[in-house]
Formats: sequence, structure tokens, C-alpha cells
Amino acid sequence: MDQKTTHFGFQEIPEDQKAGRVRGVFGSVASKYDVMNDVMSLGIHRVWKDAMMDWLAPRPGQRLLDVAGGTGDISFRFLKRAGSGHATVLDLTEPMLVEGRKRAEAERMADSLDWVVGDAMALPFEDNTFDVYTISFGIRNVTRPQEALNEAFRVLRPGGRLMVLEFSQIPNEGMQWLYDRYSFNMIPVMGQVIANDRDSYQYLVESIRQFPDQETFLGMVRAAGFEQAKYRNLSMGIACLHSGWKL
Repeated sequence: MDQKTTHFGFQEIPEDQKAGRVRGVFGSVASKYDVMNDVMSLGIHRVWKDAMMDWLAPRPGQRLLDVAGGTGDISFRFLKRAGSGHATVLDLTEPMLVEGRKRAEAERMADSLDWVVGDAMALPFEDNTFDVYTISFGIRNVTRPQEALNEAFRVLRPGGRLMVLEFSQIPNEGMQWLYDRYSFNMIPVMGQVIANDRDSYQYLVESIRQFPDQETFLGMVRAAGFEQAKYRNLSMGIACLHSGWKL
């Protein structure tokens, strides 16, 4: 039987190797991850995450599952907006969660936060557990994104909300060309200078190009069972927010 393969950046690798490779990338960059996000995006990732919260409109008492939640950026924002509630940060890479726990907010919000090592394609939670499921800049690193979306649907309560923030495609060829030049020429160099890790950032740039475009991904959200599914482009489509409801 032929072994199934998947993308790891521009490489084709056996599916069963991807999780380990992704773990290696994020384990390697964990201590510099937040700094690199600011440098790579010129701080704009903060604007995108705030836009995500604006559309999400967290309410007091909600339970959030933040998958590929890494250093807790989304969970901290969610809890601040909600005023009260609970966030579970799940990530494949323990060093990312360790960095998250070190952040000042983590101490202040300790009673409202759980940190769990786990796989987006096999969530260690019961059906109908969470009010909100978020995944930010993480789903393109999942071996089989459709399975992650199916799992999101399973663990959300009826009336629950999915929100995905991910790099996407700019619908303008000239702008996409410029953005590609920046990404491929600058980001691996920044990774070398700041995180002493060129290869991991080369992978991140390549993985963005392998991810489905906005309409294709919207179809995947619907295929998982979500209704009222729609998307909003951010910064002309450099990033995109997809939203869906479990009704």
C-alpha cells in the first residue's frame, strides 16, 4: 500500500512524520516566537488578533478552546474581553505552552486557564464541551486540516462558534508578487538573526503558500458541518478570518 504523503513547506513527506517536524519547528522557535511575530508582521498580527476578537465578541462565562494556542496570545485577549470565563490552550508543542505560562498575564489569569499538550486532529475532550473554538496561524501546520475542523465541530456545544485566523492569498497578483518577494527574501533572514533559526522560518513561509485559498477553505469549514460560514480578509488577504456556527 502506498504511504500517504503531505506537505511540509514545499517538501513532500510521509503523513506520519509531519507532526514531529512541526513540533521540531515550534520547539526550536518557542522562546523567540512572540518577538518574531512582531518583527515579521511589523506588529500587524496584533491588529489581526484584535479584529478576530471584535468579530468574535467574547461574552462573560464562555468556555474557549484555543487550539495551536502556543503562548496564549488569543486566550489572554479572549479572557480580557469576556471579563470572566475559561480558556483551554492546546498545543502540540510543550515548549510553546511553557513560554505561555511564563507570560505576566498567565499568572494573573491562572484560575481561568488550562494548558494542554494535544493534537488538533484528536482532541482529548468530550463532545459538546466548549462555547468557542479558535485556531490562529495553526491550522496550516495540521497534517489533515479537515480532520481538525471536524474535531472542532465535535467539541463545540450547539450554538458554539468556530473562528480560524490564518495567512491566506491576496486576490491581486501584483500585490501577491510583492508580498512573496518580502516573505521569501526577508523572513528566513529575520529568523536567522533573531531566533538563530533560518530553516524554521523558511518552512513557515512555504507552508503559507501551500494553504488553500479563502473560498476553498470556506468549503472545508462547511464540510465539517458549520453553518452561516463566512470569511473576512485582513490586510487585503495577507491574513483571513473564517467564522462558522454549530447550529
